[in-house]
Amino acid sequence: MGRLRRGSYPSATLQIIDPVFYGSIVGGVLFVAILACLALGRWLGHHMHARTGAPMATIGSLETAVFGLLGLLIAFTFSGALSRFDTRRVQAVDEANAIGTAYLRIDLVPAAAQPKLRDTMRAYTDARIATYKKLPDIAAARAEVERSQALQSEIWQQAVAATQLKDARLGSDILLLPAVNAMFDISSVRLAATQIHPPTIVYIMLIALALASALLAGYQSAADKDYDWIHKLGFAAIVSLTVYVILDIEYPRLGLVRLDAIDQLLVDVRASMK
Repeated sequence: MGRLRRGSYPSATLQIIDPVFYGSIVGGVLFVAILACLALGRWLGHHMHARTGAPMATIGSLETAVFGLLGLLIAFTFSGALSRFDTRRVQAVDEANAIGTAYLRIDLVPAAAQPKLRDTMRAYTDARIATYKKLPDIAAARAEVERSQALQSEIWQQAVAATQLKDARLGSDILLLPAVNAMFDISSVRLAATQIHPPTIVYIMLIALALASALLAGYQSAADKDYDWIHKLGFAAIVSLTVYVILDIEYPRLGLVRLDAIDQLLVDVRASMK
């Protein structure tokens, strides 16, 4: 476990999508596309029945397998999004604890070295709070990340210098430096977590399965005399809304599902820095 130095964060840091905008587009297009596939499947069913004269078949093993695979993929994707959401909340708690621990251990260094180190720690905590408060302004959030990186170097240099003073307590370096290092590590973990999402192919497959299921459902409904709009609209709405919610949970800084409340822990830690 090593300390991240300035400039070590990936260039893609904090590059996030807006689930309200893109999720709404994906959900809306998927809703219309499902209805179109249902109508197309019904038309194909009527066309095949008119051409062959054979009676319409009931739902078979192929349709069951496709619907089952769609349900399984939705379940795994939704579960994964919730798991990553919970992980981000835990990481926010871990960072608040790490900063609080490092700040308390400043008491171990000589009194003369404490004021400057405490001031730098306060500035660093302010930068970490501002990083997430300024989202969705990516440029402003990235500027705060760069400021926190610069402050990391200052904190490390000051902490090392303080533990090497003649009147430093025995073992202060063993207690303070690992705590500072852990504080830096969790910040990089939180930033990296913003880039951890399922591969795009998973969402493509999910949408493709939804459309295939709609096509098969429409084909099977060709045997019905009346077109059941309520069930068709309900199916399209449920699937498209589920995809939207999955995207919303995957990007919890912008949509309806937010992580803002958990950031209060870091604000409380900053308030305790007297």
